Amino acid sequence: MLQLNGIYKVFHAGTVNEKIALRNVSLKLEEGDFVTLIGGNGAGKSTMLNCVAGVHAIDKGSIIIDNTDVTKYSEHKRAFMLGRVFQDPMMGTAANMGIEENLALAYRRGYIRGLKWGIKNKERALYKELLSHLELGLENRLDAKVGLLSGGQRQALTLLMATLKKPKVLLLDEHTAALDPKTAEKVLQLSDKFIAEGNLTALMVTHNMRDAIRHGNRLIMMHEGRIILDIKGEDKKKLTVEDLLQRFGKASGEEFANDRALLS
Repeated sequence: MLQLNGIYKVFHAGTVNEKIALRNVSLKLEEGDFVTLIGGNGAGKSTMLNCVAGVHAIDKGSIIIDNTDVTKYSEHKRAFMLGRVFQDPMMGTAANMGIEENLALAYRRGYIRGLKWGIKNKERALYKELLSHLELGLENRLDAKVGLLSGGQRQALTLLMATLKKPKVLLLDEHTAALDPKTAEKVLQLSDKFIAEGNLTALMVTHNMRDAIRHGNRLIMMHEGRIILDIKGEDKKKLTVEDLLQRFGKASGEEFANDRALLS
């Protein structure tokens, strides 16, 4: 479903600020894979997601989504294939529009927008049903402006919008980092639910080692722009934070020095 073939990404090439963010990264996700991605600051996690999304053009290699080579596709051209939830709850939605209007935008993504833009009763009933699964009472607030919602409510809505049309790949870029622990847990539970029910292929960046271990069927750790660990199946089910730290040390030759990950 998603394949990265030897991708490189260099920022400020040829200057004193040159930074090799991705070094020969190759990765293949099958349909239904839920991969958690972890690593220290500057490891290349978010850069990789941005390259998949088309935010950054890669310098070498190729990106395949659902058997289509999208390497030269713009961010706009890839958008209909992807769902994405950002770290900032303010992103991914239109703050000045109502809840049902935001859902309508997501529901009609990829279709030509004609004059029949009004939301019909049948469509509104669908939105109410979908919102009820969030268990946040939003199904009774369809006209409420999204900018007035709490961070957790908005992130849950963004997650629903990102998965509404079953994207080829769902990208979750530290989507709970800005939330309090209780709300973050709720959003992670919803993520598990939507991914499992839709059999979605997902890639989730996190700084939290426990979350990386508890969620998904596969864990990837990056270091200095490379994938140094790829743990899946029964091996992942038995994994502990202590095991992961030991494996990181053996693979990288260093201690894992990232307080956000260790203290989360």
